[in-house]
Amino acid sequence: MDRRGGVAYYNPTAGGGSMLIDAGDGYGEPMNVIMSGLSSPDVLTLHGAINFARAIGFSEECFGIQLGGYMSADLGDGNGWVNQTIELRQDYGNTGGGTCLESLIGGNHFRIFVQNGTAAESGALFLAVSQEEPISEHHDIVPDGYDIGRVKYNTTAQNITGLLAAGADGINHGSLSGIAQDGIVTLLTVTIG
Repeated sequence: MDRRGGVAYYNPTAGGGSMLIDAGDGYGEPMNVIMSGLSSPDVLTLHGAINFARAIGFSEECFGIQLGGYMSADLGDGNGWVNQTIELRQDYGNTGGGTCLESLIGGNHFRIFVQNGTAAESGALFLAVSQEEPISEHHDIVPDGYDIGRVKYNTTAQNITGLLAAGADGINHGSLSGIAQDGIVTLLTVTIG
């Protein structure tokens, strides 16, 4: 992960990609936040993204163990379907063990995908952000969980429409349980002063 510069992001669908990650069984989860390729270069590295996440209350998986499996996305950048770079979970104020609590009681989490292929090399970070139920509810997405999760990001932002179709069609947890998303993607430009 590093800054490519010059453009905020490229629309994945323009390059044959999708704004939905592959959640299996023909369903997807929306990438509903984009960290702009115009952000400070230090933010657009794996270390920088983790530092930013920690600043807003997220940390790496509980004891570094990824139980939910990796999901993939095609960002239309020429790389095809690529697994997530990292998944970060709400840490409830405890970077050491808080994500274990999130796994038990639910909360916000996001997966990061990097647009870095030669066909669309923006360096932007595409985030699939959602709020999930506790493990007792099989980590299903809470009602409006794709929208609630995204709203947590209130850094200097621009809401974009037209990248994702609003609704539940094709959305993981959507078709069966009626959980839709509003089609809004938030573009963040993060700079380090």
